[in-house]
Amino acid sequence: MRKITTFIALAALSFTSIGCDRFLDIQPEGKVVPVNAEDYRKVLTSAYSRYPTHKSLVALRTDELSLDENASGFAYNRELAMWKDTGYDSNTTEFPWVGFYSVIFYMNQIINEGSKTMTDSPVKQQILAEAYALRAYSYFDLINLYGKQYNAATASTDKGVPLSLEIDVEAVLKPSTVQQVYDQVHSDIAKAEVLMQEQQQSAGINYRFSKISLKALQARMALYQGDWNRALDYSQQVLAIKDGLSDLNTTNVAPHHYASVESILALEKAFDGSVKNNLSFAAPELISAYNKTTDKRFGLYFEKAPDRYNIIKKGDSEFKVTFRTSEMYFIKSEALLKLNRLDEAKETLLKVLKNRYTPEGYTSVQNDVASMNTTDFMNFILDERFREFAVEGHRWFDLRRANQKKITHKLGGKDFILEQNDPRYTIAYPQSAKKNNPNL
Repeated sequence: MRKITTFIALAALSFTSIGCDRFLDIQPEGKVVPVNAEDYRKVLTSAYSRYPTHKSLVALRTDELSLDENASGFAYNRELAMWKDTGYDSNTTEFPWVGFYSVIFYMNQIINEGSKTMTDSPVKQQILAEAYALRAYSYFDLINLYGKQYNAATASTDKGVPLSLEIDVEAVLKPSTVQQVYDQVHSDIAKAEVLMQEQQQSAGINYRFSKISLKALQARMALYQGDWNRALDYSQQVLAIKDGLSDLNTTNVAPHHYASVESILALEKAFDGSVKNNLSFAAPELISAYNKTTDKRFGLYFEKAPDRYNIIKKGDSEFKVTFRTSEMYFIKSEALLKLNRLDEAKETLLKVLKNRYTPEGYTSVQNDVASMNTTDFMNFILDERFREFAVEGHRWFDLRRANQKKITHKLGGKDFILEQNDPRYTIAYPQSAKKNNPNL
């Protein structure tokens, strides 16, 4: 059975044209056979532009969104909100599979062929570094979509996703374990670190990986793996380079804007239009999580409609976000807490919250935090992550690693329930992928 479909191979080798993105400076390109660094930069740019916009779909599985049953896209997305991962109808949107492996194919082309044909130079090293980094990030997303939440005790036997590192469309596609995939991600990051030239990317091309965004990826990986010493170390390394926060009391620039002082990597749309435009609105549980008077994020993220709150946290090109500094503060705070450094954990998170609440609201939050014990503060961190990163693609993964809580969605007058610790907290391989490859 073929590793990936032939059309992916043809797409990767012909580099069909992509649209111009005026905010992130992705330029259109013609069909070329890649040889030199300029050619391979075009390949890499094309791959960046094609990175799957899957996190809005994942948000449909959470307690963040409710669906408008009268919306035109309801029929294509309703089964996602039902957690119906098998036996869904042909109209249902699938979580991306081919899209990830297409990006990975591009990266394999750069790593395996570009390393031979490009002339040695810092530019070549940077391109290869980004290729390793983007392949690592692709597998990190894949394993957290389709593999069980990382557990050191079982990762070596838990079923993961296939690893494809060569340009071979005839190779047999078989799943690797969760541990093997994480090991590969760590390996790719290590290679990227050696080659990476750019400390930070400037606004406009900050969809590209750099030294700081590699460290941010490592911090998030350590968080998901529960490796608290590494999570603390990498988050501190990021914040030593860049620690700015958007003060929502003095600016209307959203923290997830690509030109925000918080932006580290601006690759993905925070909330894709296919889900945003009239299809979904803020779930009551999300709205009730905010203090509507003192939390400055509320007015920036939501807009009151007659019978609901619409989400205005943008998903347009200028609102692309993958990593930002506030996430690093959250990771640092949680790591400190897990390492029994409660006072430092509180101090770290309060640095963010001072920039999110009105002065009066912040004083109230300070007073509440002061009396919290370890358990209370851990719950508070998760609640603040719910508020801070609403519809940015974090919630599903936070639920997976924290408590895998029970969630109820009401559709068509019926209750659909994701039970606590439900097996469906791991998304099944898409039906189309299994149809094309019985080995899955």
